[in-house]
Amino acid sequence: MHRPLVRPKYWGRIRAGRAGPFARFFRGRGPEPGPVTLDRSRVFVLPTRHGVTLALGLVAMFVGAVNYESSLGLLLTFWLASTAFVSLLHTYHNLAHLRLGAGRPEAVFAGAEARFPVWMENPSGRPRRSLRVRADEGEGPEARAAVESESAVVWLTRTASQRGRLRLGRFTTHTRYPLGLFRAWAPLELETACLVYPAPGPHRPLPTDGAPSTGDADAGSRGTDDFEGLRGYLPGDSPRSIHWRASARSGALLTKLWSGGAPAVVWLAWENLDDPDPEIRLSALCRWVLDAHAAGLSWGLRLPGTEVAAAGGDAHLRRCLEALALWQP
Repeated sequence: MHRPLVRPKYWGRIRAGRAGPFARFFRGRGPEPGPVTLDRSRVFVLPTRHGVTLALGLVAMFVGAVNYESSLGLLLTFWLASTAFVSLLHTYHNLAHLRLGAGRPEAVFAGAEARFPVWMENPSGRPRRSLRVRADEGEGPEARAAVESESAVVWLTRTASQRGRLRLGRFTTHTRYPLGLFRAWAPLELETACLVYPAPGPHRPLPTDGAPSTGDADAGSRGTDDFEGLRGYLPGDSPRSIHWRASARSGALLTKLWSGGAPAVVWLAWENLDDPDPEIRLSALCRWVLDAHAAGLSWGLRLPGTEVAAAGGDAHLRRCLEALALWQP
């Protein structure tokens, strides 16, 4: 039985640059801090299917013109060949000497799409058209750009399947400008990563230890406390603390807040949860952190080996979410 010289799976790896003696040239040079200049050692050029078809047609035209001693046939053949060679130079120069760097991606929650900004700088000032950027993992759509003057930014997307740091990985910048006869490409891998927070779990009541006094305060303390305002209803609030008239007017449940009582400090601790799966606990803590921030509370976070002091505000929210994202058992 006839066996192919190269197995189909291995041939696909060769085409993708993941196998063979030239794999290290096609895969890039590993993570680099950037910016990176695409010099002649980084840009690769090969003919496309249309270029190969044109080359075979030119060979046939040349053989026919020589056989029939046709001067016009030879003239047409050499003119088309010179046009193809000029196209090769334009394809190379459309990508060569570009400077690429990675911006800082915004943090996302697990399950969402992370967007990585990649900027292109054109030192020569010559317009670069029909540029395309594609992630080698095959995730997300292919980004297209045209650097008409100085710089441009493209966005690559990857699915954040789990918490932690998500790296962009390898991506390829390529072009087929101007005639599509040749393809020039440059593989890169820049040192950039997106912080992925745990996916927020379902709503559950906040811990009551150290929680602020709302509608559950006794009559004596309520007599000395002053009415401070209203906030949105959170699971676990007492029905007696709901301001029914204001809720009827606004169409959403609102809870009364009182000042002058115990300080509004809530400790969100790992021990308050009994789920055996650590990821479920982290998701529940993430939900508590978001709910405490939305309620305007002052909260602290306790994890095994990590503790974030009680505070409030956007900066404290980011610190807590980062601690949840990077926590390791």
